[in-house]
Amino acid sequence: MEACRLLILDDDETIGMTIEAIAISAGAVARLTSEPDEFFGAVADWQPTHICTDLNMPGMDGLAVLTELARRDCKAQVIISSGVGMRVLDAAARKGAEQGLSMCGVLAKPFMPDALRQLLQRQAPVLRRPMPRPDPAYLPDRAALAMALDQRELFVLFQPKVHCASGHLAGLEALVRWQHPVHGLIAPDRFIELAEVTCLIDELTLQVLDQSLAWFVPWRETSRDRQTVTLSINLSARSFGNPTLVSQLHARCQAAGMPPDRLIFELTETAAMDDPVLALELLTRLRMQGFQLAIDDFGTGYSSMVQLVRQPFSEVKVDLTFVKTAATSEESRIVIRTIVGLGHSLGMRVTAEGVEDSIALAYLRDIGCDEAQGYLIGKPMAPAALDTWLAAYKPAG
Repeated sequence: MEACRLLILDDDETIGMTIEAIAISAGAVARLTSEPDEFFGAVADWQPTHICTDLNMPGMDGLAVLTELARRDCKAQVIISSGVGMRVLDAAARKGAEQGLSMCGVLAKPFMPDALRQLLQRQAPVLRRPMPRPDPAYLPDRAALAMALDQRELFVLFQPKVHCASGHLAGLEALVRWQHPVHGLIAPDRFIELAEVTCLIDELTLQVLDQSLAWFVPWRETSRDRQTVTLSINLSARSFGNPTLVSQLHARCQAAGMPPDRLIFELTETAAMDDPVLALELLTRLRMQGFQLAIDDFGTGYSSMVQLVRQPFSEVKVDLTFVKTAATSEESRIVIRTIVGLGHSLGMRVTAEGVEDSIALAYLRDIGCDEAQGYLIGKPMAPAALDTWLAAYKPAG
């Protein structure tokens, strides 16, 4: 493992020297400066593996330091230290993570030496830099999407979910993609909303269901271990006004030999709020047919608890915003723990999305979260790649 090189930026010389001494005692090489220009020169020339920066500094505050580090595409693990309180520290850490920095953790002053040593010795989670959305060269319209549906250009990938306690496969989420013959792969955020506003969303949903069932049903029948695996499919709020939707979904499952209780329809929290009366009727009918229902992206809306109690959901999915920052944010951990407790008290299964590091997964296991989904476990995959993943996957339970 590469030796730890810690670069410290702190205008309080006593505290900076204390941090330097603790780091050296932990086997690291450390440098201390109170000048931003000298600091950024060392970032470029010395290339530290870790950075510890104070938030409150007269010349250039810590938030400005984070912004400049992100602009320079800094790869070091970043620690924020300050006496401003944990909520402010957590907010600053979230800002750094959202800018693409790898946030190792926070130190609330005064801190114990072991707290710094643990941050320097652990492998910090790699937080993926959000990819900026370029100005698209191609903007599909209704005619193009209708043709794509007619020509069967849309296809499905599957992302695994695992049981937190055992690590064994719990389910698969079907995620749609569009392979355009001329313009290449088109991401869902370029055509899902288009399908909704042009009244093509029901046809799209049924195509996703048909493709998923055509592969999933034979696949689950090849092994007894797969009989309990679930299949999740996204459902749009724009479909709530279709009076035949429930019967269409049920008929397709029946024809494919898919047990309804193995199929989970996911809808976002905001979708459940758009027309709660209409949603209540459709979701109740789906549950009456034996289907399961998950409320997705939970924790991001303003009426979260109301919708969770009011609608007949069987599963709640914790929004990935909280899960991705669980390793560095006490506030995020509190939110996750609260959602897990609330979901369980209402008799629901709880799934955490966006699991990208082992620290978050261990925390989810410790608090009794049921299932986990994210790039640490597996990315969305084509069926052939999923079989390869299953052959190599080793549960960590």
